[in-house]
Amino acid sequence: MTVPTITLNNQTEIPQLGFGVFQVPPEQTPDTVSTALEVGYRHIDTAQMYQNEQGVGRALADSGIPRRELYVTTKLNNGFHAPDDARRSFDQSLEALGLDHVDLFLIHWPLPTLYDGDYVSTWRTLSEFVADGRARSIGVSNFQPAHLDRIVAETGVIPAVNQIEVHPYFCNEEARAASIRHGVEVEAWSPIAQGAVLDDEVIGKIAAAHGKTPSQVTLRWHVERGDIVFPKSMKRERMEENFAIFDFELSPEEIEAISALDRGEEGRRGPNPDTFDYVPA
Repeated sequence: MTVPTITLNNQTEIPQLGFGVFQVPPEQTPDTVSTALEVGYRHIDTAQMYQNEQGVGRALADSGIPRRELYVTTKLNNGFHAPDDARRSFDQSLEALGLDHVDLFLIHWPLPTLYDGDYVSTWRTLSEFVADGRARSIGVSNFQPAHLDRIVAETGVIPAVNQIEVHPYFCNEEARAASIRHGVEVEAWSPIAQGAVLDDEVIGKIAAAHGKTPSQVTLRWHVERGDIVFPKSMKRERMEENFAIFDFELSPEEIEAISALDRGEEGRRGPNPDTFDYVPA
């Protein structure tokens, strides 16, 4: 099954479906990612704070899959926003992954209450990695509209993506709209609300009508809205299930019914980016 690609604003392409490794234990990462690659995933989303980049790199190396067929994303640790720290940590990510470049490197969180509110110099630093060829694209994660507006206004550099929390219970439309307005593609993390939507009656009825699972219908909803998704599972059968979402389509009415499940801020499962200030010890 062929995964569609989306052309980013720098004319590079990203697979619309990927595999996320958030909360995959480092010691289990090589086998987990190897299984995902066997299923057919070619887009792997990791982060410095996940502490499993090395395991991802080992699986990629062992797979024998040509580098040009793989798409690798990682993200900046919240403790390394100062420019020199960002440069050093990026070097360490490449070393851990065993790669000479990543396809996408993101600022993981804006952290507006830390670093004197300066995430702009961090963003400028990421531009260096594109200039020297070690990152094909750069982007942001969890950036609110004001954060996006500011980095674009102050640097003129537009992120390729904004990876934000999006699922039927929290459509995050303001951040989505701001991203789209800037020509930034939206990546949806927690696409099934950590499993919370799987027992939803509306989604269940739509799934039954298509002979699909609630997870497949929810991921298909994301895809048809144009978002990039990377569900995570450590079970092969679930990986296969999440991969099989390109052989059916939802009707406009079904998409609208799922979107109507939005609970606004009450539906948010993760931290609010305006106040989140976690820095790993």
